[in-house]
Amino acid sequence: MTDPLLSQRLADVRGGIIDAARLAGRSVDDITTVVVTKFQPVSLVSELIELGVRDFGESRHQEAQAKATELAGSGIRWHFVGQVQGKKARQIRSYASVIHSVDRDSLVTGLASPVPDASVPGASVPDGSVPDTSVLDCFVQVNLTEDPARGGVSIPDLAPLVERVIAAPGLRLLGLMAVAPLGADPKRSFALVSELGSQMRGIAPDARYLSMGMSQDYAAAIAEGATHLRIGTAITGNRPAAVNLKTS
Repeated sequence: MTDPLLSQRLADVRGGIIDAARLAGRSVDDITTVVVTKFQPVSLVSELIELGVRDFGESRHQEAQAKATELAGSGIRWHFVGQVQGKKARQIRSYASVIHSVDRDSLVTGLASPVPDASVPGASVPDGSVPDTSVLDCFVQVNLTEDPARGGVSIPDLAPLVERVIAAPGLRLLGLMAVAPLGADPKRSFALVSELGSQMRGIAPDARYLSMGMSQDYAAAIAEGATHLRIGTAITGNRPAAVNLKTS
């Protein structure tokens, strides 16, 4: 049985998304809501599955991996929305359907599929393992601040990184991701991301998606063309105390 408060919060957010899409003259079918469940128990994820949620976001590898393992076979998609340590890239790739935070060349290398020697039929990849032929969807994260610790590639370095991603084997670039800076007008921030997305389509025509908008600003993001919303507490409620897991 699902928590009626959880059900109501989900219904309220879904209603807000419908209203924002209507005001923007957009179809709600073009918007994916990723419910961010960081620090939330697997039981809450299971309740959300019962309520029809299929896209979930996590930002800590160990927690995400444990949930993905426990809920294997449930037909849901895991979106990794946090910063990725290069040494964890291959592990995250094994369970995530989408990574929203590609922000540097070394991470592209870590996530890309190793390329076998094409001159040798049936050859393995350089480390001797079987080639990974799957395709991982990803967003390039743009940093809209002057603080490099916030995560994301700087705007001047965006185009070279986009080119790096589209050339990498086993990666499919969906578009751009960003977080509105604290204290800034989110609508202006998202308008900038939308413009950057339009510019990047000159390099990657199929990268038409925008991952932006969270609990407090998703309506502004929808108005500026967001296709993927990352919504946590507005649906899940306040996070419980952080569990004692090593971060990604």
